[in-house]
Amino acid sequence: MKPVLIYPAEEAKRNAFAVNRICTLTGAELKTPDYDGEALYVINRTNDFRVAKRFEERGIRVFNPSAFSLLANDKQACYDFMEQNGIEIMPTRYSAPPSVKKPKNGHGGQGVEMCYSAQDYDESCVCQKPASDLGRDLRVWIIGGKIKGAMLRVSKTDFRSNFCLGGEAVPYELDDGETALVKKITALVKGDYYGIDFVFNEGKIVFNELEDTVGARMLYAKTDIDILKDFCNYITE
Repeated sequence: MKPVLIYPAEEAKRNAFAVNRICTLTGAELKTPDYDGEALYVINRTNDFRVAKRFEERGIRVFNPSAFSLLANDKQACYDFMEQNGIEIMPTRYSAPPSVKKPKNGHGGQGVEMCYSAQDYDESCVCQKPASDLGRDLRVWIIGGKIKGAMLRVSKTDFRSNFCLGGEAVPYELDDGETALVKKITALVKGDYYGIDFVFNEGKIVFNELEDTVGARMLYAKTDIDILKDFCNYITE
């Protein structure tokens, strides 16, 4: 019995480097989300908690667990969870302009809009007060609850700073207060390999979202961190 790596077909093509790296290091077989066969363990890269749940119900270990994927892929539920546990967020259910409107299950900045009218408020989306420093955010990579790297992302042309949307990225050293905040969040959620994104507001970082199937292009482009190797070592250990 072999490990299984589950990726949607189009995402597997777009992330061929990650697929090849993970399969080479773990011996995993690449499968699509409809796979329901045997597996030594499953690496779920679908953003769909139901895929993880299907295997967990048969006693198969899944990276990331279904409970984490469920939380990470519902932005409003994640904001509510963090706020209830003492983690500062930018206010949500926010109707005063300007506001940032996001699909609840969106990723990579897709579908995120800046709204300048109260009429644009949409309760089916996350509507949030903008941070003070638009076009600037921070991603921190986590493996097994430990901080593995951090990158500052900046865009000079868009309020979204995503690397895949043309934002620039540079390595970032967390200070003691920022490290403490990240550790507080990792203590609350039980994921294996994920990202935590922060926005900058009034001189400090504020939680923005959890990235379940976190990408690694920035780290490979700008650092010597082999995050996928670290992840695969974590799995086998």
